[in-house]
Amino acid sequence: MVKYFCSFTDIHSAWEHVVSAFWLRYPNPFSTHVLTEDVVYREVTADHQLLSRRLLMKTNRLPRWAERFFPSGISRSVYIVEDSIVDPINRSMTIYTWNLNHTTLMSVEERCIFTDSEEQPATTQLKREAWISSRIYGFSRPIQEFGSARFKSNQTKAMKGLEYALTNLQGEAPQRLLRGSLKAKEAAKTRATAASPQQKPQHYV
Repeated sequence: MVKYFCSFTDIHSAWEHVVSAFWLRYPNPFSTHVLTEDVVYREVTADHQLLSRRLLMKTNRLPRWAERFFPSGISRSVYIVEDSIVDPINRSMTIYTWNLNHTTLMSVEERCIFTDSEEQPATTQLKREAWISSRIYGFSRPIQEFGSARFKSNQTKAMKGLEYALTNLQGEAPQRLLRGSLKAKEAAKTRATAASPQQKPQHYV
């Protein structure tokens, strides 16, 4: 059985500001559980979409009753893959994330879609979906309930972290943001030229 979540949020900032803040949200005081972030793939496609894959490492504190499922000495860190597609033409950004390890205990897959609001000026709409499952026989329901509570808590922290990054961008001039975006595109093109075709993430196919 898989537990499914879906929510909608209005972010009262322009889409390009939200996208810029997304890449700058770590580190922040609300997401101290995020330890590292590394870009492992990046490409600008012929239709001007920016594709990125990042690897993040986060801490994973468990309730005491769940300790029995972890052999002594096993890493409590969780490795997260984050695939993103930024479409500046249609003004949308789609983020896919999923955990690489501890998937028997709990698997969390998430999709976030940031789109420019057509009804409210200078507003970005966020649709967030998540799928939580466990393969521990007889304990999948309590593990899913724990995962659901942890997911909601982490998403609250994630939104506060994004708002923190947006606040830091408030004093930036639009021209400076544009220059930064152009530099990022040029850097992505350079990386894409050196990247092997076999490295393209499956989510982009």
